[in-house]
This record gives sequence, C-alpha cells and structure tokens, in this order.
Amino acid sequence: MDTTIENMINSIDLSAPVPEYEPMRQYYYLKACRKIVKEKSEALNRPLNAVVSTFGCQMNEKDSEKLLGILETIGYEEVETEDADFLIFNTCTVRENANTKLYGHLGQVKKMKERNSQMMIGLCGCMMQEEHVIEKIRTSYKFVDIIFGTHNIFKLAELLKTRVDSKGMIVDIWKDTDQIVEDLPSDRKFSFKCGVNIMYGCNNFCSYCIVPYVRG
Repeated sequence: MDTTIENMINSIDLSAPVPEYEPMRQYYYLKACRKIVKEKSEALNRPLNAVVSTFGCQMNEKDSEKLLGILETIGYEEVETEDADFLIFNTCTVRENANTKLYGHLGQVKKMKERNSQMMIGLCGCMMQEEHVIEKIRTSYKFVDIIFGTHNIFKLAELLKTRVDSKGMIVDIWKDTDQIVEDLPSDRKFSFKCGVNIMYGCNNFCSYCIVPYVRG
C-alpha cells in the first residue's frame, strides 16, 4: 500500500470526532475497521479472509481492485473461494442472465453463512442501482449485510463499521453525485498494466445504452 496513505491512517485519532471531509473521513473508518478485524481475528485465532467476485466490464474490474485494497488495508487476507469471511459481489446488469447468476450465487452463499456466523456479504455494482433489485434482496435475501452502488464504493469501510454497529442490513445507494474520492487503497492485479478512469459515467441517455441509468 502507498506509504502516504498508511501514514495518514496511522495519524488518525479514533477518540476524535469523525472527519467531515474526504478522504480523511475514510481514513478514520479504515483505522476503526482495522481495529474491529484485528479483534475478531484474535478471538478466532486465525486471520479473516475476503474475496471480491466480479461480474461485468473493465470498470467493474477496476472498482474491485479498490474494494479489495480497502479490505486488505483493514486486515482481511484475499482468498479465491466464495466461502470467505467477507464476500462481495460486484455486479453487472447489462444482460438478464447476469442477474440470474447473482441470485444463484446468493442461494449457495446462504448455506455458507449458516455455517460461518462471522461471514459478511456485500453487494455492489450496476445491478444495485435498480430499485426492483434492492426490493427483491430486502425481501428474499435478508441475510445480505451491505448493499451499495456504483457511486460510493470508496465508503466500504464506513459501511462495514455502520453494519457492525447496527446489526442490520445496510443499504446505501446514490442516484447521482459529482463526488469523486481518490487517494484510497487499491490492489492492482497486474504489475504491467492498470485501468485508468477517464470518466466515471455518462448522462447522454442514448437509446441503446444502460450506462446513464447505473453510472450517470
């Protein structure tokens, strides 16, 4: 991880009020979650692990690198299996079978969570920007812990802390925003290439394109 980011996290005083502005606000929650993960790991006498399962385009892949970077920063170790302590599905909604695929995975994950009381399940990405999807998950998949959209993936640590404090499902979906928060951890998967955001969405609403509805 970038040493500058690590130094900023270490400088945070958790006894002080939560910073109002980004990215210092997220550094606060990164440090708070690091403490939570460490305590759980010590209680279980093993490291906690996590996996981000990605459906969709290159932008989703880029977002997943950010999500995994946050998880690793707070103390999770990456694994390949979905039977992990923290599982995040970064979803796509371009094709109907992508939605069906997610629901199929959730059916399997429910059994995993019954075996592992520590397991956390997060859903994010384009599919979560659709209201009917959120309603279906609320009613049929109540074991999901955190739901967030395409605009606020940088808030993962904050949402995790909120979930731990509330003991209930957290839903945090933004319809649109002009807020772009950088300078957060990211786990790049390749040493020889890296995705670079040249834009974060589109508001042109072309008749053939779904992007404005999920990343507008």
